[in-house]
Amino acid sequence: MLLAAFALATVAVAEPARAPAWVVDPAAPGPHLPPVGASLFDQLFADDRGGHAVPFPFEKLLVRLDPLLAHDAADALPAVKPVLIPLGRSLQRTAAAPDYFRFPRVVVAVDSPPAPGAPLLKDRLYIGYAEKSAVLEVISYNETAGRFEFQLVKDYRAGARPQVFYANRNICFACHQNGAPIFSRALWDETNANPAIAARLGAAGRSFYGIPPARGVDLPYAIDKAVRRANLFSLTQRLWREGCGPGEAGAACRAGLFAAAVRLRLADGRAGRPDAAFEASVASALRRRAGERWPEGLAIGRSDLPNRNPLQGVTRWPDALPAQLALSHVPARFEPLAPRPPDSWWRADGPDALNEAVAGVAEFVADGRWPRVEAALARRAASLPRRVLTLDCTPLPASRASRCRSADGVTLDLADGRISRLSLAGEPPQPAFAAADAVRLAGGDWLARVDARALKAGAGPLKLQLRADSQALADAMAALAAGPDGAALLADQPIPATALIDALLAALGDAPAKGPRLLLPAPNLETPDTPPGNAPMGTPLPAPLAAFHAWCAACHLSAEQFPPNFLQGPRSELEARIRQCAPRIFVRLAMARRTPAAREKTPMPPETLLPAFGIHPADWETSPDRAALEAVVAAMLRMETGREPDPDALLAGGYEALRPCLAAGAH
Repeated sequence: MLLAAFALATVAVAEPARAPAWVVDPAAPGPHLPPVGASLFDQLFADDRGGHAVPFPFEKLLVRLDPLLAHDAADALPAVKPVLIPLGRSLQRTAAAPDYFRFPRVVVAVDSPPAPGAPLLKDRLYIGYAEKSAVLEVISYNETAGRFEFQLVKDYRAGARPQVFYANRNICFACHQNGAPIFSRALWDETNANPAIAARLGAAGRSFYGIPPARGVDLPYAIDKAVRRANLFSLTQRLWREGCGPGEAGAACRAGLFAAAVRLRLADGRAGRPDAAFEASVASALRRRAGERWPEGLAIGRSDLPNRNPLQGVTRWPDALPAQLALSHVPARFEPLAPRPPDSWWRADGPDALNEAVAGVAEFVADGRWPRVEAALARRAASLPRRVLTLDCTPLPASRASRCRSADGVTLDLADGRISRLSLAGEPPQPAFAAADAVRLAGGDWLARVDARALKAGAGPLKLQLRADSQALADAMAALAAGPDGAALLADQPIPATALIDALLAALGDAPAKGPRLLLPAPNLETPDTPPGNAPMGTPLPAPLAAFHAWCAACHLSAEQFPPNFLQGPRSELEARIRQCAPRIFVRLAMARRTPAAREKTPMPPETLLPAFGIHPADWETSPDRAALEAVVAAMLRMETGREPDPDALLAGGYEALRPCLAAGAH
């Protein structure tokens, strides 16, 4: 496919000695099409003919997702979290001009656990919808490849058949520098959580796909948290594959990580005390290998953008279109294209390094079959001897409570039929509960019964009867690892969460029934409608114009007009298209000659992608190639205006007031 020829390849660039390695290299987007597997979006909306059936209108798409998600009666928030963003920072931010508030962009995220039997969508599905452009922008996870996929649904309008394409990852990575979703920081002033935004949306007098125009910060806050969790998936995958390493030792490390993650899920996020087997197979191996491989740690890229209020200082809505377009202007300091420093670092010698690794894997083990796992563990544990802990209780002075202790460090307080401060040795305290209740303990075992019948006046023995779910899990994991598929499942590959849960259920004697085989659509890449090339085969482009292909084609040779596809089309018209775009190209190239603080817009190509071209961002300012590109468009502007182009003069009316790169009706 044509765009495959423009996929960026990582080129070694000198970095400071012993710098932390990026978890995800912003300059290495990877292949546009999935190397293996398919996106969650493909799996959700595959029809029975090898295509897609994407519900329209947008309200129906949201309704289609709802039954796949668990609903908490105590939670007032919807299972799918939507926000309205009329003046945002997406590539399609001007698509609705001048009716920004009548046709706002919608962003939805799934952050809810799955309903029983449903796939795991939590933190793995994000959709942006711009009605005026009739396009859905989709980010969804691909478990088999261990990465997020970027897709476009085009012709998403009444009377049309939506077409689904995988997007050009070079374009996506320019903003999504972690290869994952991004979102604003608090207070999310671009969204309808901003009262001024909500008021203008309400004044538009229309329904927004069932989404209320006025809403507090609860929904964007939930999206923000989901995005932050999603951006840690790549760290978890890297630790699983490379941190554990190859061979039998690597498989043992991954088996131990998975078992610890299941125990963490059983205990609702409360970690138990690591045992000797975990220390030997996981902790020591991961610390050693990760310390050798990443001595300065792994840098985790930022997923959050600076908060931006597009209506700040706006006292009245302008009448003229140029002024309305100016409201969509995004200064350089707010642009998603701007390089973002690391958000944090993971180091093998960090005090929480192992806990973070286990918690990361736990995000992969709770799909809709989780209730079956819990039930199967309970059945298996029922055949094991019950563990009984005996504690000696004494009354606490001046109270009705008793304090109980065992010889091996278990402590609890008992008062009025409630237990507080229950803590098994090395485990975090258990939340308070009624003595008559059965509860899950931090280590994964089930506290089936508290027997306080022998207590007299608050003194005497108290017995805790434990169901050994952790032992049942350990036995099942040993069977899984030793089974015929164990080596393949625990090899150095992305976490095969679905297959591992299947294997765990089988080891527990409860293999799930196989569902119908899903006929997934063949992956289609978003490519130019008309490949550039009406010139005779072998006829080269003039050198000055060929340079634009060399430096710009990775993002600007596409079928999409966002970003402007000025390189797409007949070769004979390329010079005219560059001339149309000359003011904007000149500004973007000239910005490289300014310090970051003095830039009104970010330079092009995006600085995070320059290493893929074999040049460090610090060297782009003085690059002869950059100067040659600037000289071409400067000459075009001199011929047009009769004077030397000046970035400040061009930007006097705002960047969005410059003539568009694509003339009206251009493709």
